[in-house]
Amino acid sequence: MNSELLQLQPYPFEKLADLKASVTPVKLDHIAFSIGEPQHQSPAFVVQTIIDNIASLGKYPTTKGIPELSQCIAAWCQKRFHLAENSLTAETNVVPVNGTREAIFAFIQAAVTRKKDALVVCPNPFYQIYEGAAYLAGAQPHYLNCYSENNFIPDYDAVSADVWLRCQVLFICSPSNPTGSVTDLATLKKLINLADKYDFILVSDECYSEIYFDETAPPVGLLQACALLGRNDYHRCVVMHSLSKRSNLPGMRSGFVAGDSKLLLPFLKYRTYHGCAMPIQHQYASIAAWSDEAHVLQNRDMYREKFAQVIEILAPVLEVKQPDAGFYLWLKTPIDDEIFARDLYAQQHLTTLPGSYLSRAIEGKIPGKNYLRMALVSSLEECVAGAHRIRKFVESLPQSGKS
Repeated sequence: MNSELLQLQPYPFEKLADLKASVTPVKLDHIAFSIGEPQHQSPAFVVQTIIDNIASLGKYPTTKGIPELSQCIAAWCQKRFHLAENSLTAETNVVPVNGTREAIFAFIQAAVTRKKDALVVCPNPFYQIYEGAAYLAGAQPHYLNCYSENNFIPDYDAVSADVWLRCQVLFICSPSNPTGSVTDLATLKKLINLADKYDFILVSDECYSEIYFDETAPPVGLLQACALLGRNDYHRCVVMHSLSKRSNLPGMRSGFVAGDSKLLLPFLKYRTYHGCAMPIQHQYASIAAWSDEAHVLQNRDMYREKFAQVIEILAPVLEVKQPDAGFYLWLKTPIDDEIFARDLYAQQHLTTLPGSYLSRAIEGKIPGKNYLRMALVSSLEECVAGAHRIRKFVESLPQSGKS
């Protein structure tokens, strides 16, 4: 077997399962804030589109997909990110994929040139697929610690020239999983200039971009930064988007990669061998979802209300603030995050994810230490009930309350 498999660490949820197995919870209904699986109802018109096209099961889908889907995605990107007309073409600048997780892994396999000193650079804490994709592509992950002092965005100015010279791909996650921080326009422009200077690829994971709180200020995207620089070929830049969070369709496994055609054409070639074409009925359903914004606005309204109520409940006892975007609360814990998560599960039958499980120790520091990731994906009622349980638990701790 591939020896690089030995470098893969257990996924955070494996660690969480072991942690929970060490205790017996009280007899309360379980509340799960640990997994970022949207629980809002999938749009009925999308479901109906799958049903209406179910006869497509009798046909092999192509890797590139039906032209209508790529055209729809290109039009959505142009409108959402204010791109120059016809700069993002369906034929060469868009590749439909089976969700961003699959696409991230596949893209790195296609993009990395196997060299002893090759680096894939990513934020820390991070989405673990970045790390696994790097190892299995023959590269080493290099982690950039994220701290509250910089709104949980890496300090790119502190990165050495040696790291940039060895970097083949830099991952941006904006809005961030797990912190919810958004990388601003000035930083995106800086990173584009660095990519030009040091010859690396920028990959922006933007699958939470459509869950935000201020309707007048949606998160900026990497392609948008390119457009504002007059970089209408999107040189060195690709973005990844998904319908899982935007449209509450995690089981449909539908997303796209868009950007530099010189990167996407060989990526598409890789995918023809990879064997990962999206089912045709899902492609038609994806067109329906990308073509409608009303359900997305309703989705944001529901998250807005949940965050407002949960933060109001927790603020008197914990350091908590609303993220820039996304559906996670990145919650500071008054005690060790593993102990907090374990005892919270035991005493309140409520599951959260320790922040240290989403981080690596770099220079003696684990930036996710003493944080929890809470996914506010359940109903408003369950989120409020969970917040009250967390507050009750915190109030039971010695010297409880905010310092």
